[in-house]
Amino acid sequence: MRGRVLIPLPNTGAMGRKRNNFYMRSIFILALCIFGLLQYHNFNYLDSRDAMLSDSVTNDSVDAILSMVPATLHKYLTPHSRNHSTSAAALVSNASSAVMGVSGMASATTISFDAYRPPNITEIKRQIIRYNEMQLVLNEDTFGPLQNDSVIIVIQVHTRINYLRHLIVSLAQARDISKALLIFSHDYYDDDINDLVQQIDFCKVLQIFYPYSIQTHPHEYPGVDPNDCPRNIKKEQALISNCNNAMYPDLYGHYREAKFTQTKHHWWWKANRVFNELEVTRFHTGLVLFLEEDHYVAEDFLYLLAMMQQRTKDLCPQCNILSLGTYLKTFNYYTYHKVEAMPWISSKHNMGFAFNRTTWRSIRRCAQHFCSYDDYNWDWSLQHVSQQCLQRKLHAMIVKGPRVFHIGECGVHHKNKNCESNQVISKVQHVLRIARNSHQLFPRSLMMTVPSLLKKSKLRKGNGGWGDLRDHELCMNMTLPTR
Repeated sequence: MRGRVLIPLPNTGAMGRKRNNFYMRSIFILALCIFGLLQYHNFNYLDSRDAMLSDSVTNDSVDAILSMVPATLHKYLTPHSRNHSTSAAALVSNASSAVMGVSGMASATTISFDAYRPPNITEIKRQIIRYNEMQLVLNEDTFGPLQNDSVIIVIQVHTRINYLRHLIVSLAQARDISKALLIFSHDYYDDDINDLVQQIDFCKVLQIFYPYSIQTHPHEYPGVDPNDCPRNIKKEQALISNCNNAMYPDLYGHYREAKFTQTKHHWWWKANRVFNELEVTRFHTGLVLFLEEDHYVAEDFLYLLAMMQQRTKDLCPQCNILSLGTYLKTFNYYTYHKVEAMPWISSKHNMGFAFNRTTWRSIRRCAQHFCSYDDYNWDWSLQHVSQQCLQRKLHAMIVKGPRVFHIGECGVHHKNKNCESNQVISKVQHVLRIARNSHQLFPRSLMMTVPSLLKKSKLRKGNGGWGDLRDHELCMNMTLPTR
């Protein structure tokens, strides 16, 4: 080995490239870490800011609710009740402002010192007939006639005006609401509710009135007939007393309760009325969305509904119902662009769902199944129709991040001590604010996800309350063509 001369190898730059690659990888990883920290800080900031804003005023206080609503919409949340006696002094002090406030209607304004007297049953019936015959579409001169493919929003209304106010406010803030037609379907005639609905100025509005209500038939069927069988009377005793419908108690041996049967009757009547009887909907081919007075909508609900409708052919060809509302205890803000498909389930998909005339015709052909099924719930009856009658079952595309929320604390199935609580309304507003600030609303695209493994839906025994043959007959009569 003696005498060997070490000759340096030429510098090929390999070591330098290795060092450069090491530096580049380090910089890239560091950049990712910084980006992640910034995103984490941003979302924490949004959440903490929302928490600070919501904590600054009591969550369910009137001030907190109003702070989340544009000032121009406060008029829908401000009661102007006629249903209370008003003192002459108060009327005098407010007379000038009242006359000034109605401007174009000033000539028809009179100041009365008499206490407000609600209309009697005869007058209510007369008004209901007048409204249903006129079919007057308010604001049509401003927003133009209904287009065949526009969305019709049908809202079932009873007496809960406080919730209805918030629904109207949420509708007013929705994009493209000016293109829609709102149809309010009432089963209770109330001047305060009528005043509120007729105050709407952001889209076309139509009111229809269910003509077979308990209000207009308090002492006769479909209300409570004095000779009706008591709910819990035994069949043997009912037959001896010869009370109405003694031969036909429900599945559980109970007799009819009018307050429960009315909701199913009303739903079936309004669907028939909207699709088959109204002139304004005669040639309508678009979607009809079903809401109730205690719902609340996100500002992108129409935008998302249109996107779901456009993507039905490629994402879910078998879907014939689009559902915007789901019952969730917690909300994941990163599911607002995701949808899933599954068979329509009454207890999960009965809130904020839409279908078109083709689907309705299939349902209507199964009227006998709907009207004779012993269940006082319209949604359970609709699921029975799907399972037992429809050739093409009801299949729904459901948005995972809901755009329709349930804010009602009290109703047919729920009775809380405080039925005027704003707690749920405040929570929904807070959820939507976080979704808005984190850019989850108005998604650019939809992603279809695979739902968790579903058990095969079993044929269910009805909940009862619908054994009276008079209810079957009335329900079927609503399906008869009148146009």
